[in-house]
Amino acid sequence: MKISSHAVARMLGTWREGPGPAHQRLSDKLRLLILDGRLPLGAALPSERDLATGLGTSRTTVGASFRTLAEHGYLATRARTRATVRLPGGTGSERQAGREAETIDLSFAAPAAPVEILHAAFATALEQLPRHFERHGYDRYGTAELREAIAHWYQRRGLPTPADHILVTNGAQHALALLTRVLLSPRGRVLIDHPTYPHAITAFTQARARLLPVAVTSSGWDTDQLQEAAKTADLAYLIPDFHNPTGMCMPTSVRRRLRFACPTVVDETMADLALDVPSPEPLALHMPAAISIGSVSKSVWGGLRIGWIRALPSLLERVEQARPTTDLGTPVVEQLAAAALLNEHQTRRPEALRQLRAQRDALQHALGEHLPEVDALQPVGGMTLWATFPAPISSRLAAAAPDHGVTIAAGPRFGIGGAFERNIRLPYTLPASRLRQAVRRLARARQALAQGTGGTHTPAPLA
Repeated sequence: MKISSHAVARMLGTWREGPGPAHQRLSDKLRLLILDGRLPLGAALPSERDLATGLGTSRTTVGASFRTLAEHGYLATRARTRATVRLPGGTGSERQAGREAETIDLSFAAPAAPVEILHAAFATALEQLPRHFERHGYDRYGTAELREAIAHWYQRRGLPTPADHILVTNGAQHALALLTRVLLSPRGRVLIDHPTYPHAITAFTQARARLLPVAVTSSGWDTDQLQEAAKTADLAYLIPDFHNPTGMCMPTSVRRRLRFACPTVVDETMADLALDVPSPEPLALHMPAAISIGSVSKSVWGGLRIGWIRALPSLLERVEQARPTTDLGTPVVEQLAAAALLNEHQTRRPEALRQLRAQRDALQHALGEHLPEVDALQPVGGMTLWATFPAPISSRLAAAAPDHGVTIAAGPRFGIGGAFERNIRLPYTLPASRLRQAVRRLARARQALAQGTGGTHTPAPLA
């Protein structure tokens, strides 16, 4: 896979900003793109000359940054060939497994699997599976069992929902991709929260949309700004339920006032993760035309790739007709297991919420002890908090952190135009002891930056 200089320049954004020599800033930003997975393993980068032209910088700067990355194992280089992306320690599975074991990964916000609950759900699914053997197994709407279970989930939340208003997908991201294809034309305008879910930004930018960001601040959502932006939008995408990445919940007063003329996609993947407030009511109660997407990836397990769309049957028909270009349906066994989980109310488990609450509190306490300059509002639900540093160091900190045994998601991943360089997203899905350890390592990375020794350097001892 070859990546053009234009694509790399777009991903790099405002890489020139910050202290230190230009080649170090460039290598740090490229390293961050590799660690984030935005530059995939094995990808061939542009030549030094082409990238220098694309970035408007000297070939010397690009060459020095490539050499730094190659010396530390992030690029493989050979004469007269493009440099290719790799990770330190080689590409063998055994070496990579060792790397993963020693580094605490705070770049993902995902729960561990509830083993006993999943075993029981799949046992139920296998008992029910023979009923489907006489069918072809390609159902682009989803099994009747799961569609009914999802409809009942909405009804328990106070939103009457017929089963024919549900279409099952391979996760919420798949649902968003399908809706983007059906509802959005090239150069269409999309209203988004700012910050927001990074894979949503990717879906919209790949569809060549123009993004209309509306700030989500420490005070929450600004209704007037949302209403104004929606006037010129062709689509809106909101995360009102324990917003990713801030963890905030949109107040009922705001939900009642929102009236958009454009189609509105509401991401409800976190709806069952209320920690300090009652479970939020669906936005579609106040905006009946809203299109809701959800999944069991956050409330149960990310490995169970089950999501859905709740919308009028006329829109679901359009989605169903567009679907065969990417897939022909969702696996039946997984659907039956998800139906069992929903029917047994296993997407909202008090013991799991208590554990999340304790882990969140442990993370905040560790930040107060080891990074007291960081401001992090307590999220009322979800799985992440949005930490704010006094200075714009997010990308440099994310590049330096792996040298100290921790990986993080830099703030600019959650915005556009290089925004949120003072922020990082920190999930609290790991055990409390690991979170405390991760914050200690992050504090060491922060100290290394302050002393001018951050970036691509010799790793510090782990603790």
